[in-house]
Amino acid sequence: MFVRVNSNHFPRPACRGDEVTTSTVNPCCHFPCQHWGVCVRYGLDKYECDCTRTGYYGENCTIPEFWSRVRQFLKPSPDVIHYILTHFHWLWDIINSTFLRDALMRTVLTVRSNLIPSPPTYNSKYGYLNWESYYNVSYYTRILPPVPEDCPTPVGAKGKAELPDPELLVERLLLRRTFRPDPQGSNLMFAFFAQHFTHQFFKTYNRMGLGFTKALSHGVDAGHIYGDNLDRQLQLRLHKDGKLKYQIINGDMYPPTVADAPIRMNYRPGVPPESQLAIGQEVYGLLPGLGMYATLWLREHNRVCDILKAEHPTWDDEQLFQTTRLIIIGETIRIVIEEYVQHLSGYLLDLKFDPTLLFNSAFQYGNRIALEFSHLYHWHPLMPDSFLIDGDELAYPQFIFNTSVLTHYGVEKLVDAFSRQVAGQIGGGRNINAVVTKVAVGAIKESRQLRVQPFNEYRKRFNLVPYTSFRQFTGEEELSRELEELYGDIDALEFYPGLLLEKTRPGNIFGESMVEMGAPFSLKGLLGNPICSPEYWKPSTFGGQVGFDIVNSATLKKLVCLNARTCPYVAFRVPAEEQPQAGKDKPAGRNEEL
Repeated sequence: MFVRVNSNHFPRPACRGDEVTTSTVNPCCHFPCQHWGVCVRYGLDKYECDCTRTGYYGENCTIPEFWSRVRQFLKPSPDVIHYILTHFHWLWDIINSTFLRDALMRTVLTVRSNLIPSPPTYNSKYGYLNWESYYNVSYYTRILPPVPEDCPTPVGAKGKAELPDPELLVERLLLRRTFRPDPQGSNLMFAFFAQHFTHQFFKTYNRMGLGFTKALSHGVDAGHIYGDNLDRQLQLRLHKDGKLKYQIINGDMYPPTVADAPIRMNYRPGVPPESQLAIGQEVYGLLPGLGMYATLWLREHNRVCDILKAEHPTWDDEQLFQTTRLIIIGETIRIVIEEYVQHLSGYLLDLKFDPTLLFNSAFQYGNRIALEFSHLYHWHPLMPDSFLIDGDELAYPQFIFNTSVLTHYGVEKLVDAFSRQVAGQIGGGRNINAVVTKVAVGAIKESRQLRVQPFNEYRKRFNLVPYTSFRQFTGEEELSRELEELYGDIDALEFYPGLLLEKTRPGNIFGESMVEMGAPFSLKGLLGNPICSPEYWKPSTFGGQVGFDIVNSATLKKLVCLNARTCPYVAFRVPAEEQPQAGKDKPAGRNEEL
């Protein structure tokens, strides 16, 4: 439904200079169309809201249709749902042992995934639907179109004529004063997994232009293990029995050096090829924690190849490699959903990786990574002030770009150390170590160049109630006063700072918005993978029942303990006796034994 409206329905904003007059302000700068309605400008100062299939009608898509009224009345708030999912152990013990678990898991998957448009809509070049936005996968997609270029303020029509200086913003609001541990007990094993896992599809390529990605695929393709193009993959492969190249150090398997697998890796200038590890993702020489996971997946790949070779002695190198890759992708998705997401959520509902739950649903297989998802996942507050390994304390200069940390301590000691060291709380602000604050500055600058809509507009897009004041947003006085000084209006607060500064839920790693916006992106990307489709999800895809069983029984603990000499303590949370006091009363979630 289209309704044409004159822009004089809105209060006039302050303008940047005399060159913009009230008669020429783009009315779509006010973001007038609600409930996913699309604003279309016509003439000079008029607009129309397209309310088609939103469940609402009227000038600004604000009048609910009958069934929308019913849903509004019956649907509990996200905080109520979260409370139920994280309390009442006795109830969830019953649900998790009955058919209700599958029914609830199906609901979680469909409700979350339906918040992500499929096929994709906008990108960084186009703020309207067109073929290029859909077809050109070199761009990140976008959930909301960019702020129009001719708006009176940088974020539309609210706030000040200029946004606060990014360096000042980070220094005052995001820089760590004192390390604040995550009350959920997340550890460095979790932090490095998050970084290792997500960099297979977050591959920003600003050398090509703003909003571009290097990733040829937009999902879980294990490109961080095998490389993001065929040439890189072929250099990393052994070309025998489906395996990847490796080197043996002190009797243990590690990734090969660049001297043996000549691919480009990002190391400091002057590091010789013999000291550079050759890994699928070119930036994984940065941190030993990333090298640790790369080593585990290398060993797992070659281990699975041996199993498939024994099952299928007639298979050639190519079939062994390709089938093993599908198994590794399946293992990854299972660990992410049943342990990584389970830990993050704190839910007492046992999350389940079972693609068949969606086989009778109108679910589209395929995924495009959104710019907003990439910005949302800047979780640098996780990083500690130093790294504690086997009785040693390593500062950042000793840790960064130092592959000898991996080979000196070995996988077992690193896993045990990272599993026992608590990570930082992501939400609440002022918890980013000074070494990595430049990444936060870069994210803010990039979001402005790409004209990302303000935080409250994303709250509305994900069916959350927008905040009406900085005090409500932060839950405290000091931070709200500083935000008022810097932004002037809660509706001018930027997307990325909003996610990191929002008040956290009690005992949680971050606030409501990070969960309610991040979960839909994550679950759509995971379940939209081709291996989860009816055509792929069957034993023959994975080399028969033996391969299918590897996928269906994968755990973080198995990944480590089947590929290490000993089985250290391995989990995504620190041991219960070492968890922060603030997290003691928080439900631990399931899968505690991993």
